[in-house]
Amino acid sequence: MPSFLPNQVLISREALRYSLGAKLADSFRERAIPVSLYEHRIPTVPLPSFRERYLRSKRTLVIAVRQRREFQTCKPSANYQLPLVSGCPGMCQYCYLNTNLGRTPYVRVYVNVDEILDQARGYVQARTPQNTVFEGAATSDPVAVEAWTGSLARAIGRFAQLEGARFRFATKYVDVDGFLDLDHRGKTEIRFSINCHPVIEEYERGTPSLSHRLTAAAKVAAARYPLGFLIAPVFVYEGWQTDYDALLRSLRKALQDGDVPLMFEVISHRFTSRAKGVIEEVYPGTSLPMDEKERRFKYGQFGYGKYVYPIETMEEMTNFFRERIGAYFPEARILYIIQEPSPVYAAVCTWKCSQVSNGPGAA
Repeated sequence: MPSFLPNQVLISREALRYSLGAKLADSFRERAIPVSLYEHRIPTVPLPSFRERYLRSKRTLVIAVRQRREFQTCKPSANYQLPLVSGCPGMCQYCYLNTNLGRTPYVRVYVNVDEILDQARGYVQARTPQNTVFEGAATSDPVAVEAWTGSLARAIGRFAQLEGARFRFATKYVDVDGFLDLDHRGKTEIRFSINCHPVIEEYERGTPSLSHRLTAAAKVAAARYPLGFLIAPVFVYEGWQTDYDALLRSLRKALQDGDVPLMFEVISHRFTSRAKGVIEEVYPGTSLPMDEKERRFKYGQFGYGKYVYPIETMEEMTNFFRERIGAYFPEARILYIIQEPSPVYAAVCTWKCSQVSNGPGAA
């Protein structure tokens, strides 16, 4: 069964003209999920509170046609976002999408996939001979809907054949079977967002368990994709070192039969005043640690301020993860750790697919 089963589906009349749109509408109707047609604007349903509107949106799938617009940039980890999906059905309390997607964070998929990929090809050709990297999960978790759309599989196949193109995306979801047998040629990097058990159980509701994510990661490793792990956000609490060490041990055990090169990004918890307001409204009584007096205020790269851990705590976290990752995965690359991007991360757009074996059937 797909990871995400929406409570309702809204599909634009234009999207029905595409084969994927018609197929999706039929699939949801067969499952007795209500499908409503709209013309130009997504219809709104009056609800008494922001929380109710927000939670209803999380269970609503919007099927649309993306009008031809410029791709958003996605530095420093990629050149451009690849806009196949936006939104995520997960209920991760700390997620930046709580504020990024506005007050109605629908899960939205675009059915004109070939047109979007043709536009991506234009960006690649314009930047030749430089490599062009596309990020597929900048404002979404695309794997959550992949069992319905197959859009990632199409993108992976297209980029494998396109000289100078690279693709990457991150996920907490496990619907990876549709692209395990693809001829990816090592040009798509898949990252799994993982955390220790207490954090997943408390703050990542509606997402797969750690064990399911690690099983999916092992499948991806066996398929010879470049593989990465995003350990984020890292929380400091009594016993945090023990829990995160257990996480890394579980990961080592899950990947014991694989020798694919691994990459890690480790990011500490932080929050903004705006995010705190939204989180407390949507998740009343949350135990997320958001006491400004216990944090340090810092301006981010995009001009807004955020509350981060004190410098001493950040250094302790950095040293812990650098030592533990080095112990369990001595050959892995650390692209980002707590507060310091490595030169590899800053230059990620130059990464070479020759660093991993070719995918199944590759020439």
